[in-house]
Amino acid sequence: MIKPHGSDELMPKIVSTEEEKVELLNSANSMKKMTVNSAAAANLVMLGAGYFTPLEGFMGKSEVISVANDMKLENGLFWPTPVVNLTDKEVEFKEGDSVALIDPNVDGEEIIAIQEIKKIETLDSNEIDNIVEKVYGTKDKSHPGVQTFYDQGNILVSGDVKVLNFSYFEKDFGETFRTAMQIRSSIESKGWKNVVAFQTRNPMHRAHEELCRMAGERVDADGILIHMLLGKLKPGDIPADVRDSAIRTMVDHYFPKDYVMITGYGFDMLYAGPREALLHAVFRQNCGCSYLIVGRDHAGVGDFYGAFDAQDIFDNIPADALEIKIFKADHTAYSKKLNKVVMMRDVDDHTKDDFVLLSGTKVREMLSKGESLPKEFARPEVAEVLMKHYMKEK
Repeated sequence: MIKPHGSDELMPKIVSTEEEKVELLNSANSMKKMTVNSAAAANLVMLGAGYFTPLEGFMGKSEVISVANDMKLENGLFWPTPVVNLTDKEVEFKEGDSVALIDPNVDGEEIIAIQEIKKIETLDSNEIDNIVEKVYGTKDKSHPGVQTFYDQGNILVSGDVKVLNFSYFEKDFGETFRTAMQIRSSIESKGWKNVVAFQTRNPMHRAHEELCRMAGERVDADGILIHMLLGKLKPGDIPADVRDSAIRTMVDHYFPKDYVMITGYGFDMLYAGPREALLHAVFRQNCGCSYLIVGRDHAGVGDFYGAFDAQDIFDNIPADALEIKIFKADHTAYSKKLNKVVMMRDVDDHTKDDFVLLSGTKVREMLSKGESLPKEFARPEVAEVLMKHYMKEK
């Protein structure tokens, strides 16, 4: 199986024994506390679950700037996005302290991790602007990821972490949330060697379904990993539980048995387009996948990125930066000529009138009005799941 990124084995930061967890929680009684923001809590889940191998914790200032500018950790290893614990509040602890980090997404002041404080540094406005510009490609605060980053504050708290739990993800998504260790173990137990990963924050329509099928066939995959984001999204996106139900319905009806693994990961969407596509590749390599499907406007939002910028960025990183490969997907649409979903680059004899094209906005409008989706766009069983959600929301 493909090796994890920058390591011979996964390096999860989750505390491995109940005894150590109890000991750390007892020690936390005498520690200073820090309530982290949702983005930092999501980073902790990813660190704990092995997805961010080989990172040991939160980055310091010099490393954040190196990652933003050059996509490299201080040791030279490729890494595309900062992994930070930022705050806008004055901290009550000092460098060298152990601090209990409080989960903002769980009631009851629950401790999600213990952090060894390496440095407490301040980012000035020019440094923050530069980081945002490099990572997101814009400083426009109408971009939801940009706004979130600016809102986190300018005090950077770095240091190694020991993660105690996976926040709300195991409880709320017990059937779907999986660590990188669990996914690797499942792939190994199935005897799969060549796995294609599909990233999604949306329900999967006909085009997504066929894209997975095409990619699997063209790279001769043993199986497909459908890996859905379970964390915070922007207003208007479909909730994770509805997406989960829609995807399971599609797989149950339209894929061969034991060919697709349906899993999810606990992270807040960055909407960072090309840079986030690179991060998606890193942690899918850590999951044991050989390929990641990168399609039109992967991890994008609005009109901030070109349709295929997230593919092009892979051509501009060092050849040895990643072991995982990408499957470059074109626009997909339903061909009325061929009565199936196709990648538009594969059918040069088609005109625009030969395709059925529906925007996400149009689909949401139809669902909110209780109108049936055309069979060319969504499987009827999937459309029914989505319709129930939209009618309940009215």
